Amino acid sequence: MEAREDAPLDLFVVGGGINGAGIACDAVGRSLKVGLCEMNDFASATSSASTKLIHGGLRYLEHYEFRLVREALMEREVLLAKAPHLAFPLRFVLPHEPHLRPRWMLRLGLFLYDHLDWHMTLPKSQAVDLPTSKYGAGLKPSFKKGFVYSDAWVDDARLVIANLKSAREMGARIFARHRCVSARRSDDGRLWHIELASPTGGTVHLKACGLVNAAGPWVKHFLDEQTPIRTTKRVRLIKGSHIVVPRLYEGNHAFILQNSDNRIVFVIPYERDFSVIGTTDIPAEFGERPVCTPEEIAYLCEIAGHYMQKPLTPADVVWTYSGVRPLFDDGGDDPSAVTRDYHLEVDGVVGTAPLLSVFGGKITTYRRLAEHALADLNPYFPRMGAAWTATRAVFDGELADAPTFEEAFDRFVEGAAQTKPGLPRELVRVLARRHGSGLGELLEHVKTVADLGRHFGGHLYEVEVRYLIRDEWAVEAEDVLWRRTKEGLHMTEAERDAFARWIAEQRPNFT
Repeated sequence: MEAREDAPLDLFVVGGGINGAGIACDAVGRSLKVGLCEMNDFASATSSASTKLIHGGLRYLEHYEFRLVREALMEREVLLAKAPHLAFPLRFVLPHEPHLRPRWMLRLGLFLYDHLDWHMTLPKSQAVDLPTSKYGAGLKPSFKKGFVYSDAWVDDARLVIANLKSAREMGARIFARHRCVSARRSDDGRLWHIELASPTGGTVHLKACGLVNAAGPWVKHFLDEQTPIRTTKRVRLIKGSHIVVPRLYEGNHAFILQNSDNRIVFVIPYERDFSVIGTTDIPAEFGERPVCTPEEIAYLCEIAGHYMQKPLTPADVVWTYSGVRPLFDDGGDDPSAVTRDYHLEVDGVVGTAPLLSVFGGKITTYRRLAEHALADLNPYFPRMGAAWTATRAVFDGELADAPTFEEAFDRFVEGAAQTKPGLPRELVRVLARRHGSGLGELLEHVKTVADLGRHFGGHLYEVEVRYLIRDEWAVEAEDVLWRRTKEGLHMTEAERDAFARWIAEQRPNFT
């Protein structure tokens, strides 16, 4: 079955990760007619496999990437305000290992980190005596000195969904699970003719005045296989793996751990009852399915075990996840030193339909990347509106005003709990983290736990699942358990299997 759209869009975006979602959201808010497609589930690749951090990248200072770090630090504050339900500040503890980096170097790096963004509102860094400080909780007693600094956590996959819902609300056309199989310029060069393969086996034909290639790890492959455009720019594919273990320590602080190979590893409180540890940096080949290998598990356990008081072995690992980061290839040899900066390339002179390709990038700077992309496309769309995303909340991110980011969320949860006294407060808080101000719509007809429908395990109930399918493009069990929520961590294997059977049985009713 074929579907054909004759009226051309202004801009069509290929790729449903954070960069594609961010560009689509920014563009439609500037009064452009926008479409976006993703061949799999949204955020199903790189954008759900990050370390879940909004950070400047302290270690990037060692590679003199001051512009990137400053931009990322400035974006940290913007994103905390835009998505207070999906992001929150964290204090990071850096235990001092004299044989790895001298104390003066760490002090200097943290001073720069505190002052590259002179509008920083988060607490600045400080030296701490670990045995007497709350920030020493979890560490072996042999670590005496350290530093504490500020960064932030984010739910990466839900940030993608929030941007897509914002774009859809403003009129963007979102094609979930549609693969772009061909993109060709018209004979006069003024339009892109785009062909999508739908999940039901049909074909969708579209036209657009401009095209964005935000395919992430597939950015070069898309150019080579689906378009006639060629480029010398490349991405280096680097696999990063994480392990999840039962909570290693009490407290809301995270750790940044140095290793003798000059890499750093984070240990971060995760999903209420767990700690996430990562990441690795391993060259990957295009097309390979990223999985966390036994060697990576052992590597991460060894580093964490060197620092943490609680013993840690591979047997403690309850879940792993891996993703491929498409880093802009700057010619460096060390995967850890390859730039995390991004590069935008536009093909086409003014008067023809442009193609903008995104090479590299990181979740922290996705909004700025989108602004830069629209600035590069402005000559082709002179009537587009001005930049707007810096001061507007993402979808469902409009929470209560408060002096701090944490207080804004806490006040919202308090208000929500008072309106739903028949629900456990912890459940309300968990759902508020996922849905922000959309919690009212989700729980509109819910007064007691019984009104939530079938309980699948953890904090996952039928009312939320049906909402995720109806409003957030979820289809498979994996979409719900590991991307829209992380409730798979809080469920037994039998519960996960039962949920997979239920959603498969229900699928005909959702289409």
